[in-house]
Amino acid sequence: MDPNRFAYAFSVRLHDTDAAGRLFFGHLFRHAHDAYETFMTQVGLPLERLIREGEILLPLVHAEADYHRPLRQGDRVEVVLAIEEVRTRSFAVGYRFETQDGTLAATAKTVHLQINRDGSPAAGLDDAIRGAILPYLHEDRPR
Repeated sequence: MDPNRFAYAFSVRLHDTDAAGRLFFGHLFRHAHDAYETFMTQVGLPLERLIREGEILLPLVHAEADYHRPLRQGDRVEVVLAIEEVRTRSFAVGYRFETQDGTLAATAKTVHLQINRDGSPAAGLDDAIRGAILPYLHEDRPR
C-alpha cells in the first residue's frame, strides 16, 4: 500500500439522500470536507488548532464535482484524497469517491488559499503546510 495514500470511509445515511433516494449533491462536499479535515489532522495540521491559534487561515476559494453514478442509502464509500497542485499561496485537493467494489461514483476538487488572520494576502504558503501536504502530491492522478 502506498504510504502517501489517504483514504476516508463513510456510509451514506438516510439523511444524506434526496427524495429520489440518492446522495443529495451538496452532501458530497460535506463528505469531501470531512475527509479534508481528517487528512489535515493526520498530517499534523488540525483545522481547529489552525483556526483557534494560528496566524493564517485556509479558506476554500473554489469547489467543483462530477457525479458518475448514484450513491444510495447504505452504500459504503471510500474517499481517496490527494493533493493535485501546490502553488505559491494555494493548494488543490482532489477527491475520488469509490464504492465498496471500487466503482468510481464521483470526483471533487477544492482549492484552498492561505490568507493572514486579518484577511490580507499571505506572502506564500506556510512551510509547515507545504511540507505536510507535499508527500501527498499526485499531479498525474486521473480525475
